[in-house]
Amino acid sequence: MPDAVEERLATLRTPRDWFRYAVSRFSAAGLVFGHGASNAVDEAAFLVLEGLHLPIDALDPFADARLLPSERRRLNDLIEARIVTRKPAAYLLQRAYIQGVPFYVDERVIVPRSFIGELLFGGMIGEGGLIEAPEQVGRLLDLCAGGGSLAILAARVFPNAEIDAVDVSPDALAVARRNVEEHGLEARIRLFEGDLFAPLGDARYDVILTNPPYVETAAAAAFPPEYAAEPKLAHVGGEDGLDLVRRIVGAARAHLTPQGALICELGQSRAAFETSFPALAVVWLDTAESEGEVFYAAAGDLPASPRRRAK
Repeated sequence: MPDAVEERLATLRTPRDWFRYAVSRFSAAGLVFGHGASNAVDEAAFLVLEGLHLPIDALDPFADARLLPSERRRLNDLIEARIVTRKPAAYLLQRAYIQGVPFYVDERVIVPRSFIGELLFGGMIGEGGLIEAPEQVGRLLDLCAGGGSLAILAARVFPNAEIDAVDVSPDALAVARRNVEEHGLEARIRLFEGDLFAPLGDARYDVILTNPPYVETAAAAAFPPEYAAEPKLAHVGGEDGLDLVRRIVGAARAHLTPQGALICELGQSRAAFETSFPALAVVWLDTAESEGEVFYAAAGDLPASPRRRAK
C-alpha cells in the first residue's frame, strides 16, 4: 500500500487540488496568519501560486493545469513545512508583497506588511490628500526600515525624492540592500545603520515614514510561533509598546523641514499614545484592515526637540 505522501502526490494533480488541500490542512492545524494573509484561504492561494512561480492574484487561469511531479512535490513540502515549522509562508518562499510589489524576505527581517504601504497608494497622496504634491518631496526618511519595503514603495510614489533608510540591525539592512538592488534603486536610496536619527546628523526631510517596533513586552512574550519566528528586535517596543514611538515623536521635528510631516505606525497603542501626547494634533489614518493604527503629524505640531547642551 503506497504511503500517504506518494498517494497524495498521485491524487492531487492541479493547483486547484493543492489549493483545496492546503486550506483544509491549514484550518485543521489551527495556524495563525497575519503576514500578508489574514486567513487560511488567502495563505493557501499565496503559497500555491508563489510556490509555482505564478502571478499571486491569478489562480483561476491556472487552476486546472496539470502539474509536473516536481511541482507537486514542491507544494507538498511547502504545505507540510508551513504546518510543522509554523513559520510564515513568506519565510518559506522568501517572498512578500505589498500593494503587489515583491520583496525578498528571510528570517533576518520582519515580514513586511506595514499599513503605510497601502496609505502611500491611497487617498493620502495626491490631489485632496495630506500630501498633495508628491513630486515636490525632495528628501524622505524611512526610519526603522527593516527590509526596505517602505523606502522602495516611497520611491515609486515620490518620483523626485532622495531617500534615506535607517535601521539598527545590520542583518535587516543586508536584506534591505538586496531589495534596493533588485528594484534598481541604488542611486536613490541610501542605507544607514544606527539608532533612529543618530547616523543622520542634522539632515532634514520633507517626509518621515516609520513603522517602529510597537508591541508590548508582555504581548511579545505570548506570541504564537508564526510571530515568534520574526526578529524580536523588530517587534518589542517596551512595557506599553511606545518606547521608540515616544523617542521618534520627540526628535522628529528637528529632522523635518518646516512644511514636513511624520507618518508613524503604532499598532493598537492609540490610547496610550494619546495619554503620552494629549496636546499633539494628529490625523489618524485608516486602511482596509486597520483603524487608528497610523497617524500623520505636521512638523509644526510636533514637540520642539530639546536643545543640545554646549560642550
